[in-house]
Amino acid sequence: MSTTSLPSYAPSFTRIPSYSAEPHAYEQRLALNRPTRRPAGDFVKQSRGGNVSLRLFAQEDNVSLPVYGLGAAVEGAVSLTKTDGVTAVEVKIEGSLRLREVAEGGTTTHKLCLSKVTLWNKEVDSTPCPASLDFSLTLPDTFSDGKDTYPLPPTYDVHLDGVPGFNADIEYGVSATVVKGKASTLLRLGQACSTISTPFIYHPRSRPAVPLPPPMRQSFDTLKFVETSDWRCWEANMRARKSSAKDIHCQLYLPASRVYSIAEPIPFYVMFSSSAFSLAAYLPYGPMATVLAPNKQFTHVKVLRQSVVDVRNTLILGTKTDMWRVDTIGVGDFRHSGDGPDWLAFSGEIRVDEQVKVGGFKASGLVVKDFVELSMLPPDPAKAPFKEMRLVIPIRLTTDPWSLDGYALSVDEAEFSTPSTPSDAQ
Repeated sequence: MSTTSLPSYAPSFTRIPSYSAEPHAYEQRLALNRPTRRPAGDFVKQSRGGNVSLRLFAQEDNVSLPVYGLGAAVEGAVSLTKTDGVTAVEVKIEGSLRLREVAEGGTTTHKLCLSKVTLWNKEVDSTPCPASLDFSLTLPDTFSDGKDTYPLPPTYDVHLDGVPGFNADIEYGVSATVVKGKASTLLRLGQACSTISTPFIYHPRSRPAVPLPPPMRQSFDTLKFVETSDWRCWEANMRARKSSAKDIHCQLYLPASRVYSIAEPIPFYVMFSSSAFSLAAYLPYGPMATVLAPNKQFTHVKVLRQSVVDVRNTLILGTKTDMWRVDTIGVGDFRHSGDGPDWLAFSGEIRVDEQVKVGGFKASGLVVKDFVELSMLPPDPAKAPFKEMRLVIPIRLTTDPWSLDGYALSVDEAEFSTPSTPSDAQ
């Protein structure tokens, strides 16, 4: 093909367009995927004599224990100061769920994961044993107790003191074994084994599928809350003790998804409706301090955690053998939002305790559930104008807040699960 007749080209523009890393006021970011940030530190555990080291890669600096997430690879290296006489080097990761019932003496143990790899074996490998051997073992996403399959549960422990009581522990660990001797046999007769191990924390991350909604608006004319699909209303009645008084109708508004992050305050709104007489009688028992009760509060919004353990998983005389404990893991702060002749309104936020690191889960005989509770618990029920009231709503907690395409997190999408809205009857 001849090129003598091809036309010449010259750029027709005189100015190259400018670009910026962040969108301008008239632009909108549709999506952003940042590179996954991989921790650069190592966790090192040495044997007592210093001859064997277990090094685990991709850990944050100065951690007390290694941490791994959903479907993570446990990567590291086994280092030997002396390789003379070594016949085999192995690495193993394992996890266990142990449930023990106090008084009855029943104990149930489930293996959650068990992976083992031989890094070097004298009978198989023709080359001398290296001074450093790398390994990688991937954690499974699920486990089976022989009846059902469950997501691999996080590191967790909970105890109920007293009789009856229980202990529930979920633990994970990684170990390296160096075998020395004449021959490598199944029974390892006449061999010396040096094992170095460390527990690790399994911390699967999760986040809501949707963000928290915008705050509820209050009507300009009535000042009452304007209901939208972003918020769901839960209702209960606070019963008056005297027939001459009117019950108080209680409405608790929560974000409709009911999947919230432990790292973000959970917003809520409460409205109490009744006669002026009943509302006046209720004020000393309300969520705000009053002149009559300046240091006491009898109406609360809390996040409760119920830990249920069933060691025997059976029925005795038609009754289940499970036991449970309930802990308060978050307390709401109230703000007065408005009032009228027949109503009182409050808004607020619940902050989950910083010690809480994981959400609810189910693992065979251990079930951890979370709830929001609106309650009015008078100090002297017989003398109070209203009976005790509790309104309990199932929720799910996640480790991380909602984020669009991992923006600002620099974490791989595969490291997160997205819990669904819990059923009302959970």
